[in-house]
Amino acid sequence: MAETYDLILAGGTVVNQDGSGARDIGVRKGRIAALGGIAKDAGGERIDCKGLHILPGIIDTQVHFREPGATHKEDLETGSRSAVQGGVTAVFEMPNTDPLTVDAASLADKVKRAQGRMHCDFAFFVGGTHDNVADLAELERLPGAAGIKVFMGSSTGKLLVADDAGLSAVLKAIRRRASFHAEDEPRLEARKKLRVEGDPASHPVWRDETAALMATTRLVKIARETGKRVHVLHVSTAEEMKFLADHKDVASVEVTPQHLTLAAPVCYARLGARAQMNPPLRDARHRDALWQSVANGVADILGSDHAPHTAEEKAKPYAASPSGMPGVQTLVPVMLDHVNAGRLSLARFVDMTSAGPQRLFGIASKGRIAVGYDADFTVVDLKRRETITNKWIGSRCGWTPYDGMKVTGWPVGTFVRGKRVMWEGEVVTPAQGAAVRFLETLSAGS
Repeated sequence: MAETYDLILAGGTVVNQDGSGARDIGVRKGRIAALGGIAKDAGGERIDCKGLHILPGIIDTQVHFREPGATHKEDLETGSRSAVQGGVTAVFEMPNTDPLTVDAASLADKVKRAQGRMHCDFAFFVGGTHDNVADLAELERLPGAAGIKVFMGSSTGKLLVADDAGLSAVLKAIRRRASFHAEDEPRLEARKKLRVEGDPASHPVWRDETAALMATTRLVKIARETGKRVHVLHVSTAEEMKFLADHKDVASVEVTPQHLTLAAPVCYARLGARAQMNPPLRDARHRDALWQSVANGVADILGSDHAPHTAEEKAKPYAASPSGMPGVQTLVPVMLDHVNAGRLSLARFVDMTSAGPQRLFGIASKGRIAVGYDADFTVVDLKRRETITNKWIGSRCGWTPYDGMKVTGWPVGTFVRGKRVMWEGEVVTPAQGAAVRFLETLSAGS
């Protein structure tokens, strides 16, 4: 008697830890139950994936979905809808909401808001502050917690931890890998006068490469002193990459598609304040160094730093315009275009978006296509040519810095724990996202 599955993905090219090859995938109860040739008379819904590549579900470990507090820009439903439209199956969301995610109540509130509304799986960072240090060991172990996130610069109020003593106290308090926005706040304050009103091209002059390198070197020093692991978000400079290459034992590294794709001064001339983000988009010298870090392995993972603002907010004259841009939906097509251009292999892309996040953050049952793992898949057509447009964007902000960009490689389907969530651009299943589980915080009931 033939095996029975809930779902069979048939005839696709599966990309996994052992390479790429034509295989069928059988799914049962939300998990992968079989890999290889599956009999045509096997029971279950059968989806023909001939000509398509099936990747482990893309995990975006840096998004800002703005809920609660700024839902006119984005919320958990619209942000996650945008994610699955772009082939992303799980996201880690940031704590700079209103109220801030800095205690058990605010974390539980986000998890509750996500249930029944988020289309992808989710976890939420807890902000590390001077005030909650004593609670961090408990907070990082709560259900739905992605770990601790610290802003060394580019923040205000309680989320800003700019001093070495504060950073040391945070790291001493925790056990999991913590994530950091590394820009040196005192230098940023001292250089504010270098901003030119109405000229977003002055943004990287103000927030220069030295501000980034100063913060990153301080962070690594404190990580060594405390014996803890740190994750440096959205690294943007050649100098940081050269430094971090000597400190991979304690520091992992994220790069973003926008820092790999856009460069000054052209991006500011074309996009104006829509190109404004922190840390800034810099010139081609830095972009080339980031690509070298992808090639040599210093860069561990890709994160979108999806940080949407409305078109009206972005239209304000610099520096009244806010920093940040959407990116969760465009991560896959932009990077697949780079794959097709030969800038990285498909295997390296998979490592940076699924296996890498699993490895760094200890994600349970995700990050690879293997029997027993969650049936999370990003199905792509590597040969499909499309144009990214504002109209395609599912985010509430309704725009993308890549509007008009022609790409080769496109997300065709998104599967989350065996459910076909998106197919050919349409969200086809009601929101059923669940909290991501982590190896360091598994409980008996998880």
